[in-house]
Amino acid sequence: MMTPELVTLVNEAGVAVGSAPKFSVHRENTPLHLAFSCHVLGEAGQVLVTRRAVVKQTWPGVWSNSFCGHPAPGEMMENAVRRRCQQELGTGLTHLKCVLPDFRYRAVDASGIEENELCPVFVARLDGPFTPNADEIAQWEWVDPFHLAQAVVHTPFAFSPWLVEQLPQLLESGAFEGNRR
Repeated sequence: MMTPELVTLVNEAGVAVGSAPKFSVHRENTPLHLAFSCHVLGEAGQVLVTRRAVVKQTWPGVWSNSFCGHPAPGEMMENAVRRRCQQELGTGLTHLKCVLPDFRYRAVDASGIEENELCPVFVARLDGPFTPNADEIAQWEWVDPFHLAQAVVHTPFAFSPWLVEQLPQLLESGAFEGNRR
């Protein structure tokens, strides 16, 4: 029998207060928990966006950041980001940098699934070719961040709510500019 994936529950100050199975926290009245998002940048400054697999529990089939996930209780955030990149994209990362350490959001989808996450946001580069995991990623594209921002403004329903909220902050902070070669 597989051990369920655990997420770290946090209080309003971001301090760990316990853990819970991942499948139990993405429902109505979701407790605040720890997560992360990562935006992978290409050599010319483009960003990798992925369309979430339709089998995903939360926001299936929508376009989102490169990958995201939850650190296990006690796991260092950078290690969790690297682990999840390997699981979703089948490769490692270089130039990993936390650019929005205090990002937090709450969103509810049409089916009642709720996200309530303290979700630091990272940018990074891939460490070699990647092979997306079909159970996680249905499609992927390298896009110009400013073109992505225009698409998000005109069709926010096609994107994950966390990407919709993160993108303006990332552009304003210059987070995508710092990783160009």
